[in-house]
Amino acid sequence: MLDLYEKTTFGCSKLITELYSTSFTLGIKTLDKKFHESIFGIYGFVRYADEIVDTFHGFDKKMLLDRYKAETYLAIEEGISLNPVLHSFQKIVRKYKIEHELIAAFLHSMEMDLYNIAYDADGYNEYIYGSAEVVGLMCLRVFCEGNEALYDKLKADARSLGAAFQKVNFLRDLKSDFSERGRVYFPGVDFENFDIEAKAIIEADIQQDFDNAYRGIMGLPEGARKGVYLAYVYYLKLFGKIKQTAANRIQHERIRVPDRVKFALLAKTLVQSSLNVL
Repeated sequence: MLDLYEKTTFGCSKLITELYSTSFTLGIKTLDKKFHESIFGIYGFVRYADEIVDTFHGFDKKMLLDRYKAETYLAIEEGISLNPVLHSFQKIVRKYKIEHELIAAFLHSMEMDLYNIAYDADGYNEYIYGSAEVVGLMCLRVFCEGNEALYDKLKADARSLGAAFQKVNFLRDLKSDFSERGRVYFPGVDFENFDIEAKAIIEADIQQDFDNAYRGIMGLPEGARKGVYLAYVYYLKLFGKIKQTAANRIQHERIRVPDRVKFALLAKTLVQSSLNVL
């Protein structure tokens, strides 16, 4: 009956994704069906780690994160876990030979959130790599299905996609990160004096990441391209709204894309994909 257990564990990761992120759920469901469980498994793992450091106030976050880390590696070593999120994740790690270095870098970035309230340039780049770029690389391992040449060709652009998503999140969540968690991720940025010049510099950097990411998306296998492109156009839409929003408004308001717009982007992406004009 192990098959039934594993079905329920992947179901848990799918539920987590659906409840936490409409945009990523739409993107995943637009992938070839053979990729669904794997990407849900990765999302569930990273989402719960992020929850520990972001929302488990009143608890010993370091102890919880250390336990999550230890149980992650134990699950990978033993090939089983009674934690459904970790069981589904270890199945993906073992199946696609996801490097432990990527997992370690991700968990290290989560640990950085326990302590750092402001980042210099080196710390910022280290955090972006671990919190976002390696997640893109984990997903790329799945999409390439063991094709090492394709993985090597696309890995730099996959990192750019993860970085673009994370940096847009930082701009979107500027207020909550500062007021609720005391964090300012962008190096050299003073939240109290965040202005149009600082915003423009950040946006130029993000645009370069998006440009690089698009190139990589077009090189993905057909079964992965449409779903990743949908996530890309959603974040590009959000980025466009942020660029049109004054710096002082971003300090006090979370910019978002309404669900109706997300579904419109989905419909447009499906049409473009059918016409092969992504």
